[in-house]
Amino acid sequence: MRKARMGRTVWSAVAAGGAAVVFTGVAAVPAGAAEGGVSFTRVAVNGGKPIVIGVKEEVEVPASFRMTTRLKYDFGPTVLPYRGKLETGDRLYSSVITSDCEVVDKANGVCDFKEWLYVDPRSLDLGNEDAGTWKTAARVFLPGDAYDTDDVNLPLQVKRATRVTVNASPEPVAAGKTITVTGQVTRANWDTHRYQGYAGRTLSLQFKAAGASSYTTVKKATSNSTGSLKTTVKAAGPGTWRWTYYGNSTSGAKSSTGDYVAVR
Repeated sequence: MRKARMGRTVWSAVAAGGAAVVFTGVAAVPAGAAEGGVSFTRVAVNGGKPIVIGVKEEVEVPASFRMTTRLKYDFGPTVLPYRGKLETGDRLYSSVITSDCEVVDKANGVCDFKEWLYVDPRSLDLGNEDAGTWKTAARVFLPGDAYDTDDVNLPLQVKRATRVTVNASPEPVAAGKTITVTGQVTRANWDTHRYQGYAGRTLSLQFKAAGASSYTTVKKATSNSTGSLKTTVKAAGPGTWRWTYYGNSTSGAKSSTGDYVAVR
């Protein structure tokens, strides 16, 4: 059974001169835990997009929310992904920075907050089975070792990052001749902290003609057991080729960089 992934939480004022406070979270419910008296609304995480995580790079996840309470609180509030039970389940974050309150209604204790949540796959006990749907919790710590934690009914998609490469040849090529386009699609393995070939994936081969502003799908191909791709097309004119993978419920979408082929 994987331990709850709780991280160091940093509350830092966005306004100049704001002092940072450091708090180390724990998974256990402390004595005097409180529910009620605090409400969280207008919660948005990562602009509604999936949280896509690789094997080394720390991911920054922006969030925003509104908190309403007349209660005093010790530390800045936060929203975060969780799985399992609200109080004791897994949390997915390494650190969090939350802004100071932007007052909306002082008399009723209404504040808007911005947040930056960081996920570092190198410091979390993250496994491949953790890809998928998570929930969102909102929490604030109150005086006397109490806190208020709510489920804000916002599902979050957490996905393994993919990488895609491309190579189109020959370069240049005569008009009407065959171009061979190869590449590879790989996916982050959170168990081994490496990228590995992603087999059986259907990718779109796309072309952007010289002078055009967008890509058009020309054909599709399926990756082999090592994630490799290969297909052929006829050279109709100069332009840029790329592979695009549209992702699935556990894997992020990704396009390769473009490979320009001159046609003479």
